[in-house]
Amino acid sequence: MSDTASDAVGTALGLGDAGAGRTASGAGPLLSARGLHVTFPGRRGAPPARAVDGVDLDIGPGEIVALVGESGCGKTTLARSLLGLVRPTSGAVAFEGEPLSYSAGALKAYRKRAQLVLQDPSGSLNPRHTVYDAVAEGLRIHGYAGDERAAVAGALARAGLRPPERFFLRYPHELSGGQRQRVVIAGALVLEPELIVADEPVASLDASVRGEILALLLRLRDELGLSALVVTHDLGLAWNIADRVAVMYLGRVVETGTVESVLTRPQHPYTQALLSVLPESGDTPVVLTGEPPDPSRIPSGCRFHARCQILASGEAAPVAHRCRDELLPILSGGGEQAVACHWATREGVRG
Repeated sequence: MSDTASDAVGTALGLGDAGAGRTASGAGPLLSARGLHVTFPGRRGAPPARAVDGVDLDIGPGEIVALVGESGCGKTTLARSLLGLVRPTSGAVAFEGEPLSYSAGALKAYRKRAQLVLQDPSGSLNPRHTVYDAVAEGLRIHGYAGDERAAVAGALARAGLRPPERFFLRYPHELSGGQRQRVVIAGALVLEPELIVADEPVASLDASVRGEILALLLRLRDELGLSALVVTHDLGLAWNIADRVAVMYLGRVVETGTVESVLTRPQHPYTQALLSVLPESGDTPVVLTGEPPDPSRIPSGCRFHARCQILASGEAAPVAHRCRDELLPILSGGGEQAVACHWATREGVRG
């Protein structure tokens, strides 16, 4: 992507310098994953599906990390494994330096500190429960001993539903899509977590409401010091909200770094292809060829080589044999910019 086109991405999306100045915290990671693998058995004799196939990832205190990739690349499985909802086949997850334990009691305590916000608020909320009961559910599960009404009101207010008492007795069908998503966010906030994992948090919302929810997440980070992992296929959303971005393809992170470095100077051909389809980029859209990713048939060498536009063009001929045969290492989960690409690292990009 050219420098002019790179600037145009932020400007045309109305972002300006939205990402400028946001850097990862210098403190140790709040949540970290090392060598994470999640494998599911194949059906009817098919090979097992390697949904997450070796991932290192860190999320610092007060940091927002965007996990980006097309459908089926393993984003949601990775997010759920970080929350203890899916037990990894191998590898480890640690929270504040302590390995995650999978006993019932340990997971219950952990889920009070790390909460999930799902994509579809209509599916997340029980249509027979009032807003009050939906938000209070977490408090009741965890045996909250304080003032439940005050806690629910505070969570709704922080989520932007004011005055909160007006919403106590409403049902989900009486709310707009944006209001329902705010109720889901309030249900996560009521337990005062340190980390939120938001899986496509605005995908089901109208464009006019998306900005409000993104602004809310940023405000919660600033006011409460919340960390967040935002799972998305939307690179514009990543630019708007994230400090750091990790691009995932076929079970593994293939490029990572600050949002500015990755989205304005993409090094991996897959990241370049994702960005090229944005009208604001000014680039000719890259149409990926070949079969969609299949986690049960991960190719040798670079897992993207069968669809790589640079390899197909012949430009990467000097390293073509490495692309097809030589396995790339797992990228570091920290804040430094890194790319898993034989061609990019040949050109002197730090990997």
